[in-house]
Amino acid sequence: MSSEVPETYNWAEKKFFASWDFDLEPPSSRPVDGVSDVSEVKVSGVQMEEETDDKITSENKSVELCDCLHGSIHDKEHSPLMRAVLCCSVCKVYRFPTEDQRWLLVQEQMSETPLSFSLPRQLLSMLILEYNNRAQEVRELRDLSPHLEELRCDVISRCDHMTRCYQETLAHLETLSAVSSFKASSSKSERHLQFVPTNLHSQRMEVTSPESTGVWYDVTTFGAPAEHHQGFKQGGLRRLMCKANVNSPVSYSREESSRARALLENVARLQPLVFGLAEELLSQSLEANGLRLQKVLDALARLMEEFVHALKDELVKGALLAEHKLTDARCRYTCNGNLPGNSAANQERRPSAEQAEVEEEYDEEQWDLVWANVGKSLNCIIAMVDRLKEKEDAPKRNDQQDTNSGAPLSPSSPLSWQEQLLPLVVTLRDCVREAASMARAAMTFVLLQGAAAATVGQGPELLVQRHHAVFSQAITAVTCAFILKLHDGLEDTDFLRQLHSVGVLAQFEGLLSTFGDELGMLEDMELGVSELSRVKFSLIEAKSEQSNDLLPTLTGTWESLSVNVPLPRENFASLPQELKEGHPIHLHPVFFNIGINQQQSLAERFGDSSLQERLNQESCQRLRTYCNRLREKLPQTADTETLPDLLSVLDVCVDAKRRKNVEVLWLASTACRRVNGLRLTSCKSAKDRTAMSATLEQCALLKERHGLDPQHFCTALDSMRREGCRLENVQKNIGCRKFAFSAVQLLAFPKHYRPPDGTYGHAQT
Repeated sequence: MSSEVPETYNWAEKKFFASWDFDLEPPSSRPVDGVSDVSEVKVSGVQMEEETDDKITSENKSVELCDCLHGSIHDKEHSPLMRAVLCCSVCKVYRFPTEDQRWLLVQEQMSETPLSFSLPRQLLSMLILEYNNRAQEVRELRDLSPHLEELRCDVISRCDHMTRCYQETLAHLETLSAVSSFKASSSKSERHLQFVPTNLHSQRMEVTSPESTGVWYDVTTFGAPAEHHQGFKQGGLRRLMCKANVNSPVSYSREESSRARALLENVARLQPLVFGLAEELLSQSLEANGLRLQKVLDALARLMEEFVHALKDELVKGALLAEHKLTDARCRYTCNGNLPGNSAANQERRPSAEQAEVEEEYDEEQWDLVWANVGKSLNCIIAMVDRLKEKEDAPKRNDQQDTNSGAPLSPSSPLSWQEQLLPLVVTLRDCVREAASMARAAMTFVLLQGAAAATVGQGPELLVQRHHAVFSQAITAVTCAFILKLHDGLEDTDFLRQLHSVGVLAQFEGLLSTFGDELGMLEDMELGVSELSRVKFSLIEAKSEQSNDLLPTLTGTWESLSVNVPLPRENFASLPQELKEGHPIHLHPVFFNIGINQQQSLAERFGDSSLQERLNQESCQRLRTYCNRLREKLPQTADTETLPDLLSVLDVCVDAKRRKNVEVLWLASTACRRVNGLRLTSCKSAKDRTAMSATLEQCALLKERHGLDPQHFCTALDSMRREGCRLENVQKNIGCRKFAFSAVQLLAFPKHYRPPDGTYGHAQT
């Protein structure tokens, strides 16, 4: 028995003035109206401002106290942003004793999110638009060689097929999203739901103690981003992409493709203008007016300068050479195929290295020669016009002298001017036509190769769909995690400065084994997480505080995605200027995985855990790089002074290669929270192993940061697993309040990842 007079609390809605006598009886996990007690707390003398003098029992007062506290500290969670991105929440409230015999009030909240369907629909719409635009662009290309025409047909066919598939998937999602914001684990193999993350939830914990009020911790839980419909018999994305050899023979960047489009536009615009001025030059020559002729010539010279500047691009020369090599290689392949077994004949048809080099130089020289001819033809016209003007002003007595010296005859009529200019103008037009034709052919090649690289060059259609689906699941989950972290940090100036200076870390925790199907899931997840590094977040001002106006939107392209996160006007106004101006927030993903089930025991004894080892080592390096940059850019940021020691311990732990070394996960999550990172946890379906991890992390935070009595740590852990939100998660996924473990399976689990007796036994996973 102990008694003390705690501090006076001034809550937002109620004020509590109390003298509490704490009588800590043996631990109990009995739920009372949604409140689970680790220890029975008897409260006497509790007085509230609106409370009447009616006598109520100590037990009822205990419950009422927690209800009032819960209602008063939860106001921030009713903000427009939270109402927009979270829904269907389940809450549990606990009271846990601290080491100094005070109490902790802990609210556990698990919520669904409309982002589960909203972002996949947007990504599908974006992909459909890209495929349609790509097919239309390729259809408009002209004057293709036979093998490029064949490639164009392949690209159009692929684009049309992917468009039809994704339109069908999008239509299905639009019908479901009106009635659901959640994809159950039992639906993870449905074909039309592959873009939707499995069992995506925000798991949040709010802690109120005598020293702190309303401290929130969150972790986003979802099934490992993987393509369950296609299965894993042939492996996951990593293995399948290696087998498919998805590298395109000629690859061009988006910037080069954009330059190619601009060049084609310049060809289409400038060539007719050049020809028009050339015709006008001939027309003016009929009048034999030197001043007017010079004016047209000056305009033609300026236009030719623009023409040369726009089209004489190294990209054109490189594309001509690449097309030449590709055509030559195709011809040799065809010849070799027509002459099987005839090595001598093949050798005769196969050019030597010296010949190939000569062809290369010849092609480059040909392109330079074209522009030399363009310049010479224009200079000849300029010289001729100057000569005609001189002869117009020269005395007639010099005509005979000019004739004897071999100079052109002085024009006796306007027609003679045109006769002298006509062959030069024709030559200029021919040179311009050749240059434009070569540039058009080269840029057509660039665009077609770019379209091919983005479609047929990505491998079989099923592989591309798998790639898109896995990425969709990953970006949806990380966007949810980012918005939750942003909401909690809107008043933290250091965090906001960190966002635009360094970006945000996203730490994915995996509990997948490296054996059987889960190895394929791990390979899917590896690529899905790594590609998030090309995603950027931008903060924008919302049109209104309506939920639809506060949902994030996707912009950009598949190769360069931006997630625009709307904020209410008041929140947006308080942002740093850089974020207001749309400065991109870079995402830095890391992925640590430790298999903990019986399948991992088989992998460690008879299989291969090299993928897990490589993932953890690479993630250690990326985590260290991010932390070093954070300390360099923002050295005054809290909790960064001890980061080097923490990362060193993590490095040692990863290199130790101990079996089921879950300490790697604990250290990685600790480092993530130190740098205000996003925490995401996954297993196969995010309902069983993920539940063990999430509840363990919550209790660890209570112990390390809020003084949870160590003697009650295991009791608190069992209480959360027996009565908490994660058991509700199991219920909504499979209709049974039992974690999908057997007693035999749990023997292979690390100690703190085992649920209490009576909470497991269902066989469905």
